[in-house]
Amino acid sequence: MISQKAKYALRALISLARAAPGESRMIGEISREQAIPKKFLEQILLELKRAELVTSRRGRMGGYILLKAPEDITYGAVLRLIDGPIAPLPCLSKIAYRRCADCQDEASCEIRHVFERVTLATRAVLDRTSLADSLNLEDLPIDEPA
Repeated sequence: MISQKAKYALRALISLARAAPGESRMIGEISREQAIPKKFLEQILLELKRAELVTSRRGRMGGYILLKAPEDITYGAVLRLIDGPIAPLPCLSKIAYRRCADCQDEASCEIRHVFERVTLATRAVLDRTSLADSLNLEDLPIDEPA
C-alpha cells in the first residue's frame, strides 16, 4: 500500500503537470485544488525540489514548476522517492534487501515466487506510467491478465 504522503506527492505533481508550460502554481492553489494540508504539502514539495523534480520561484509570479516534462516523471520514480522500495516482501527489494526471518530457503519459497511475479508486474506498470499518461486516463496502459 502506498502512503498518504506518496498520494499527495503524485497529486501535487499532476497539478503542476496540468499547468501551462512555464506557468508556476502557488502552494495554496495546489493545496486547495488537491485537498492537501498546506504544511504537509510544503514538506512534500521541498522533498520533490531536493530530488530535482520541481523548482520554486519567488515574487509576484512565484510558485512551483516542474523541472522535467510530465512524460519523464514516472509513478515508480515518485513512489521510490517518497516511500522507498517497491516490494511487498523484504527479500524482493532491490534497494533494501533483507532475508525474511522465517524463510529457510529463498530458492524454494513458494510465497516469494508468487510475490516476485506480482512485484515485477507492478514495477513494470509503475515505471512505464508517467504523469503525462495520468492526464490522459483513456490512454493509460492496461495489462490484461494472462
